[in-house]
Amino acid sequence: MREKIDCSVKKCSASRKKQERIMKNTSITRRVMLAAAVAASALMTAGAAAAEKVKVAAIYTLPVEQQWISRIHKALNTAADRGDIVYAFSENVANTDYERVMREYAEQGVQLIVGEVFGLERAARKVAKDYPDTAFLMGSSFGPVAPNFSVFDNWIHEPSYLTGMVAGAATESNVIGMVGGYAIPEVNRLMHAFMDGARSVNPDVRFIVNFIDSWYDPPKAKESAFAMMDAGADVMYAERFGVSDAAVERGVKAVGNVIDTSGDYPGTIVASALWHMEATIDKAIANVAGGSFEAADYGQYSFMAYGGGSLVLDESLVAPETVAAVRAKEAEILDGLFRVNVNDDRPVSDN
Repeated sequence: MREKIDCSVKKCSASRKKQERIMKNTSITRRVMLAAAVAASALMTAGAAAAEKVKVAAIYTLPVEQQWISRIHKALNTAADRGDIVYAFSENVANTDYERVMREYAEQGVQLIVGEVFGLERAARKVAKDYPDTAFLMGSSFGPVAPNFSVFDNWIHEPSYLTGMVAGAATESNVIGMVGGYAIPEVNRLMHAFMDGARSVNPDVRFIVNFIDSWYDPPKAKESAFAMMDAGADVMYAERFGVSDAAVERGVKAVGNVIDTSGDYPGTIVASALWHMEATIDKAIANVAGGSFEAADYGQYSFMAYGGGSLVLDESLVAPETVAAVRAKEAEILDGLFRVNVNDDRPVSDN
């Protein structure tokens, strides 16, 4: 039996309007709450994304403009621009201060510390041992050490061999000058690969080799290059800044190393062996983010097959037949059909 509801038209109308207001207000409230929930969810998502960024710090002994260091700095900036990492760095850090700076970054909770430890291997490895939960990726002449000290280097001996082919074909005097920084394995192997490439196309080529014992002294490198040109060199291997400037002044050709400086020396740089640090950095970041970082040698990620090394040619300065030969050898390297020899011994001038 239904309950009888006795109401007048006026009363029922008022009641209906009241119910409609309640329903309308309830609907508005629900929409406001939903919008607030969506906004809160978005903020939480953004916060989680920010929290997932890997904290990375780099320690450099020279300015970030220096060619070798600039490639590491560029790769880390690329990762930061993608939103993968929060990146901080210190440059011009003296060897005597390096250990202190490493410890400061580790104490700040940095998850990955990148740098180069040539000349301070023992101190750097001691720091890593003291902070086993921090990942270290360091340019080094030696191997990794468990659990957290990984190493890398610019293994661009493959494109260096190819630039040697260009130089060997380009020289008319059959004398090539080579100016290096320090005679360490990382430099020696690139020079030897260059020399092997040149000899592969020109068995008569001779080399004049000198090390200036500095990573950055353009005037000294330039002076050394002039001396080699006076001795007959008409192609220069510019492992250091300053050599290409000398080549421009004397009107001879030069081969670049690590970075592409052809835009700064138009008509002079015939080819360059480039280093790309992105493959190495991205692998390390992914391992840290995934909780799988461990002591390893990341050197392979500088190989051409990983995109860590490449060749750039100025084909307007290189004979077409040389370009063809170089590109064919490049394809063999990428296909695994040709292996460039690795020689870490100090290169010397030919008699």
